[in-house]
Amino acid sequence: MSEIDPIAGLIDLENVPSMGELLGENVKHNFIENSIIKGRIVEKRDNGVLIDIGYKAEGFISSEDFKNWDKISPGDVVDVFLEEIENKNNMPGLSVSKASMHQAWDNFTAKYQEGATVKGFLKHRVKGGVIVEIDDVEAFLPGSQLDITVVKNMDDFVGKDFELKVLKINQERKNIVVSRRELLEADRAGRRATLLKDMKVGDRKQGLVKNITDFGAFIDLGGLDGLLHITDMSWKRISHPSEMLEIGQDIEAVILAIDLVKERVSLGLKQKTENPWDNIENKYPVASTVRGRVVNIMPYGAFLEISEGIEGLIHVSEMSWTKRITKAGDILAVGEEVDAVVLDIQKEKKKISLGLRQTTRNPWEILAEKYPSGSRIRGKVRNMTSYGAFIEIENDIDGMVHVSDMSWTRKINNPNEILKQGQEVDAVVLEIDPPQQRISLGIKQLENDPWSNIESLYKIGDLIKGNVSKITPFGAFVELSNKIDGLIHISQISDEHVKKVKDVLSIGQELEARVIKIDKDMRRIGLSVKAAKENFSEEQLKAAGEEVAAALGSKMIDVEDILDEESLAALDSVNTSGK
Repeated sequence: MSEIDPIAGLIDLENVPSMGELLGENVKHNFIENSIIKGRIVEKRDNGVLIDIGYKAEGFISSEDFKNWDKISPGDVVDVFLEEIENKNNMPGLSVSKASMHQAWDNFTAKYQEGATVKGFLKHRVKGGVIVEIDDVEAFLPGSQLDITVVKNMDDFVGKDFELKVLKINQERKNIVVSRRELLEADRAGRRATLLKDMKVGDRKQGLVKNITDFGAFIDLGGLDGLLHITDMSWKRISHPSEMLEIGQDIEAVILAIDLVKERVSLGLKQKTENPWDNIENKYPVASTVRGRVVNIMPYGAFLEISEGIEGLIHVSEMSWTKRITKAGDILAVGEEVDAVVLDIQKEKKKISLGLRQTTRNPWEILAEKYPSGSRIRGKVRNMTSYGAFIEIENDIDGMVHVSDMSWTRKINNPNEILKQGQEVDAVVLEIDPPQQRISLGIKQLENDPWSNIESLYKIGDLIKGNVSKITPFGAFVELSNKIDGLIHISQISDEHVKKVKDVLSIGQELEARVIKIDKDMRRIGLSVKAAKENFSEEQLKAAGEEVAAALGSKMIDVEDILDEESLAALDSVNTSGK
């Protein structure tokens, strides 16, 4: 009896189906790399499985390549991706995951085209965006396509499902780019068109503060952004929109304007309340006193808020009756509460002029009552100019003495000829003009005008004595009684020819002379030393007076009676050299 094979006795080897038969193939398998084929699991190990694809050698696939490793059993037939017919281990290179990926890719591209809307799960972040899973295919969602606005943290989107738009399918590289933003913008555009169509100026709309800038805030009206400008937020002054609004705040605003072409909407908050300027004249009549808070200070004045949305300007010129204010900040401070008087209202320009000094009585009016014309005052010389001196009366108010009101008899060219700064003097109030804030004073008015009764003081032919007070090229002035000066013309100094007055006379020299001419209108007295002789006749006096008058003409006024001989000589020298 021949030996019997124990296995052959149990299994009919001739009837065992081949791999080709199991896979439904009755012909020799044509193996093509990078294709999907079927394989049978013949052995399951801890780290993977052996798969028979009908080739001379079995292939090995790692357990990590299976999504459902726990459910894999020997004998299972699975789709595998043939990466290479023989790898370095002389085995076919196989992959279950790649087979699934290629099948999923083919299914995706057969089902969707560019522009299609799909639903995807955001798996995890990568550089520049998020990886999305769509029907077992991975796609890339750029960060810029996540939302309409800039996304600060993409992790907030990971782990969630979203509807997406397929932007690009690259068959060669097997990658897909999707966008959520385009769907949002399309939806927003639809809602924006509907909103624009339905809304009208004057409507009130609820919205969410979306963004805040220096010039205003953008309000999301539910698919359409409206601009709320800072000037339309409140009737009162605000420096920045953040003083009233914060991002995410829910507000109700009024539609002010609609631009259908540019799809823009202007909004307002203050328009929900009555314009405080509508009845401004009745609420704050001119001359009424108001109380307010200083809200802003500029060099030229201070802005006073007298009620919400109503501000008035106190100009620096209206802050003090007596002081010259150059900066409003020297008088007022932001936040300070003060009273003011309404001076003027310009409703159209939304301007109110206020006065701070008007809350007290005009001190110039008080002085006008206290010191009527003719009153005598005493004060200190505070300042001098070429045309006069300022004398303090009271309360920092000065009156001015013009040089023409300093002497009845002398022509004063500069106040320092008779006054000094800080000197206390008496003066007479000539006029007080409260509207112009001027007080005119006089010093000469303290005495009677000697020229008013000159006839009783001097007569032609009188012999007088006096001291030389000033020397000019054409003569010398002699100080007489009552502070009156007489002029001795150069022709009347001596019987002999006098070339220069200073050669004969000197300042302070006492001399005797005779009055030869009196001109009350011109306030002139002509003197003659030659006529002081006892035997000088009336005819000679008359002739001397006519001679002096003819020689002088108008020389007794203007420059000649101002300058002394040396000054005039210097002036003549300058004029001569300039010709």
